[in-house]
Amino acid sequence: MLFANPNAIRETYPDRLKDIMNVEKANQSGAWLSQWSRLNPAGTPLHSLPDLAAELGVADILVKDESKRSELGSFKALGAPIALVRLILCEFPEQRFDAHGLLSGRYSSALADFTVISATDGNHGRALAAAAQSVGCGCVIVLHANVSIEREQAIATYGAEIIRISGNYDQSVEEAAALAQKNGWWVVSDTSYEGYEDIPRDVMQGYGTIAAEIIETGCAFTHVFLQGGVGGLAAGIASYLWELKGGQRPTFIVVEPDQADCLYQSAIAGKAAKTNGSVDSVMAGLACGDTSPLAWKFLQPSVDFFMTIQDSEAVSAMRRLAVGSEQDIPLEAGESAVAGLVGLVRIINSQTLCAEVGINTQSRILLISTEGATAPGVYAELVGETDASVRARQQAWLAKA
Repeated sequence: MLFANPNAIRETYPDRLKDIMNVEKANQSGAWLSQWSRLNPAGTPLHSLPDLAAELGVADILVKDESKRSELGSFKALGAPIALVRLILCEFPEQRFDAHGLLSGRYSSALADFTVISATDGNHGRALAAAAQSVGCGCVIVLHANVSIEREQAIATYGAEIIRISGNYDQSVEEAAALAQKNGWWVVSDTSYEGYEDIPRDVMQGYGTIAAEIIETGCAFTHVFLQGGVGGLAAGIASYLWELKGGQRPTFIVVEPDQADCLYQSAIAGKAAKTNGSVDSVMAGLACGDTSPLAWKFLQPSVDFFMTIQDSEAVSAMRRLAVGSEQDIPLEAGESAVAGLVGLVRIINSQTLCAEVGINTQSRILLISTEGATAPGVYAELVGETDASVRARQQAWLAKA
């Protein structure tokens, strides 16, 4: 389903939003992150897929490959460490900590009794656990019933204490907040709620690094497809590009699972809303039922279209990217990484939708492949081959290029 957002505007980035998130703070976050040993200092590649573009009848398809961001395998590695660093700097001003010293563990002895906690579908919790381990503070991660054992083990590798609940993601968020209040811990979440916006803002500001790297390439694009979830990634990237491009910003389309359509429902309601679905989706990173109210402040005026997709379409897109072609590099794209491609294909297959969204033979499409095989077993089951096999084919393609 596709919904044209009646509240989307094309004008200069508003000061009321710039006071919350802006390019300057995003670039500062990127500078800090460049000093974290767990990230690829070169950023992530932006690939052009000319064969897929020709197949779909557009001028170009650009894919930002976040599987190469770090050992953590996803874009979430940009948000959690920035939020953790800003939290510590704010809470301990008298210590005169610095960002590089924190991320290198220089102040670990002073932070041994400081503990952070978060709920997660997998990737954010893994990134927070890794950041906390680097900093030297404690970390507790709350997992809901649908998070795989494979993802739990990946988080535990970084020394986090794991707490399991029987409910869904939104209930795990509530549990994390309750445990934090009871134990004097700090919630470092990527979703906001009443009275809790500063840390999610910092998480989203970290995601602006993706947009900054894209802009540095000089590549042009007319349409940007962004994953849904609670809205943090979409808000972080859209706000950055909007501030730079102003009224000439690209068309933004947000894509999410049919059964976890909280942003789609928010667009219809004209305010942050909940999903009407079960939330359970193979696209685990997008299986969220509640819109982040803070993210919605940015998405409501900037996103032109909201759409929903089916799990089966995501699996097909994963396989298509994994195979590659003579001119298209094979890509290791996880379940949530392919939502944008699915949305694009859905629109291309309808002349009516193409006309509505303004996609034609001159369109240049930007997709964000947000994760690699963060659950290798699930990936192999869905794609029909291992992530290692896809990476080997990718290396062979690069050797010939």
